[in-house]
Amino acid sequence: MTNFKITSALNPAQWSSFVYEHPKGNVFQTPEMYEVYKNTKKYEPIFIAVIDDNDEILGILLAVIQKEYSGVLGNFTARSIIFGGPLIKNNDANILDFILQEYNKAIRKKAIYSQFRNMWDWGDLKEVFIKNGFEYEDHLDIIVDLSKNEEELWKEVNTKRRNEIRRAKKENSIFSVKNTLTDLNECYKILKSVYNRAKLPFPSFDFFVNLFKISNTNLGLKIFCAEYENKIIGCMLALVYKNTIYDFYAGAYSKYYNKYPNDLIPWEVFLWGKQNGYTLFDFGGAGKPNKPYSVRDYKLKFGGQLVEFGRFEKVHNPLLMKMGKTGLKIWQKLK
Repeated sequence: MTNFKITSALNPAQWSSFVYEHPKGNVFQTPEMYEVYKNTKKYEPIFIAVIDDNDEILGILLAVIQKEYSGVLGNFTARSIIFGGPLIKNNDANILDFILQEYNKAIRKKAIYSQFRNMWDWGDLKEVFIKNGFEYEDHLDIIVDLSKNEEELWKEVNTKRRNEIRRAKKENSIFSVKNTLTDLNECYKILKSVYNRAKLPFPSFDFFVNLFKISNTNLGLKIFCAEYENKIIGCMLALVYKNTIYDFYAGAYSKYYNKYPNDLIPWEVFLWGKQNGYTLFDFGGAGKPNKPYSVRDYKLKFGGQLVEFGRFEKVHNPLLMKMGKTGLKIWQKLK
C-alpha cells in the first residue's frame, strides 16, 4: 500500500500540472486562484495536498474562507466554500477520506460552515463525504455544449429569447470583449448595483482586480459587455480554463433592460467561445430541484442541459450559524 502524507506547500508548477491533467481540473483549484484569495481582503485560502513518498500529488483541496466583515464581527459570517474540489487522483476513496479528515481538522475553528459546490457527480464517493460529517443536498447546474454548431445552438434557444436577442441588435446594443481595469471598474458598478438591489453579499473590487492580474490568454477573467451609445450597460464576468467558460457574475442596469443586454450577452459569449476553441459553457447555479427559481428559468431559455451535481455542507459551529443567519436578515433589512 502506498504511503501518503499531507502538505500545504507545493511547487506551483507541479500543482498547475496536476490540475490541468486531472479529468475534472478546473480554474477554482489552481495556484492562480490561491493567489487571488490570498490577496483579497476578508478572504483566506485553505490549501491541502496529499503526496506520496515520491512527492507525487495524489489529491488537492483549495477552499476559501469568506467574511463580510473584518475583525470579531467577521466571525459571524465566516464560511468556507470549495468550488470544484477536491481533485483526487483516480478517484481513490482512501485519499478522499484522508483529505476530508485533514480538512475538517483545519477548518473547524475558522468557519461557521463549509460548502462543497460540486461540478460533477461524485457517485459512490458521496458516502465518503457523508462519513466525514457532510450532508448532501440537491442542487442544479446548467451546461451548454459549445461543440454543437451555431445552428443547433440557436435552435435550442427559446423562441422568445431569440426574438429578444434580435431586438437587442435592432436597439443598437453591441457586444464587446473588454480588457482594461477601467472597463472592469464600470462592470463592477453594474454588478454592485444588481447585488445591492437583490440584497445579496458581493465581493470587494480588489477580488476582481486580483483575478484580472493573474489572468492570461488561457486562464482567468474575461470581461464580456453589452454597450449602448458607447456606454457599458450590462456585463458578464466569466472565468476560462482549459475547454470551459464559467459564468461567474452577470447583470445589467435595470434602466437599460429595454436594450436587452441580458439576452444578447450569453448568446454572444457562446459564439465567442466557439470561435476561441471552448467546448463547454457552465451557466453556474440553478437552484434546488422542484423549487421555483427565476434565475434557472432565465438560464434555461438559452438551452443547455440541466444537471444535478449537488452540494455537500457541514456546520462547524451551530450557535454561530444561527446567530449569523439572524445577522444576515438584519443586514438585508438595513440594505
